[in-house]
Amino acid sequence: MPPTPADSASAASSDYADGDDRTDKAWLRPSVCPLTCLPAGGAAAPMQGGENHSLGSDFTLLGLFSSRQASLVFFPFLVSIFVLTVTENVLMISLIHRDPRLRTPMYLLLSHLSLMDILHSSNIVPKMIADFLSGSRTILFAGCGLQVFLSLILLGGECLLLAAMTCDRYVAICHPLRYPMLMNEKTAVFLAGGAWLVGLLNSTVHTASVLLFPFCGPRAIDHFFCEVPAMLKLSCADTSRYERGVFVSGVIFLFVPFCMISASYGRILHTVLQMRSSEARKKAFSTCSFHMVVVGMYYGPFIFTYMRPRAYHSPGQDKLLAVFYTIVTPTLNPVIYSFRNKDVLAAMKTMLGDHFLPEK
Repeated sequence: MPPTPADSASAASSDYADGDDRTDKAWLRPSVCPLTCLPAGGAAAPMQGGENHSLGSDFTLLGLFSSRQASLVFFPFLVSIFVLTVTENVLMISLIHRDPRLRTPMYLLLSHLSLMDILHSSNIVPKMIADFLSGSRTILFAGCGLQVFLSLILLGGECLLLAAMTCDRYVAICHPLRYPMLMNEKTAVFLAGGAWLVGLLNSTVHTASVLLFPFCGPRAIDHFFCEVPAMLKLSCADTSRYERGVFVSGVIFLFVPFCMISASYGRILHTVLQMRSSEARKKAFSTCSFHMVVVGMYYGPFIFTYMRPRAYHSPGQDKLLAVFYTIVTPTLNPVIYSFRNKDVLAAMKTMLGDHFLPEK
């Protein structure tokens, strides 16, 4: 006699009660979301068989290195770089707002760049340090969302701000007579404010979109901070449509500004080659080459990370690339853009003299 529906239900219930491991291995089947799918906010979705697992709303950051030994070697460098980054950028902001010689459009934009670098480093590095010291790598859902939100504001804003700074240099070198009319304090404030505002709007849209995806499994982010490409790998949903939106944002915030910067520096170098003074040419070449190195170290890894399809991402590669635009460039920016400048050095000497040298 064929089994009745009641017999089938009874057999299934008996198998489940007897500890049949089929439910434990359900996550191995591609059609089933591993362990559980959690939507934004941490509410657990019931698994097959009627069981409801709640894993909470925490994520786990696997960190920059997989081995404790490598992390132990890198830790002193990380702390030193963070302290250096904050110190030199705070010093740069103090000099610009203290010394009248530095109250120009270029240095006003630089002060905003320094502020972005401070905030960006402070958004990521202290968490890395705390995780190493505590041995815990968990981060709350809200904390992860905050990291994504701040990172996208600062990364997007800095992309636009670097383009604005290049335009300032282009006008100053290629059109010096028109510089006072085209670039003034109001223009600089408008450009800096626009970079912050557009970065804020872009970040709001992307952060809300990412956090609304359901996340699967152990919620382990193979990265040293919550970054969008790494988080998308944990999603149970189809993210292809959203990834196309990320590509469009990459064109607006990365590709277009990078092309503008490259074209501007090409025009600047063309103008420099026509200078009669060999000393002026040498100085301009030195300045432009250092600027282009920093721009390449920032935009190159950023473009490679955010404008590739998810299938071509590898955790080790993404983490290495992220080190450049999250840790390295915030440290180099003040040195490249400011501390090699004679006006900045003169302002620093004046400030040090006022604080440490006795008055006569």
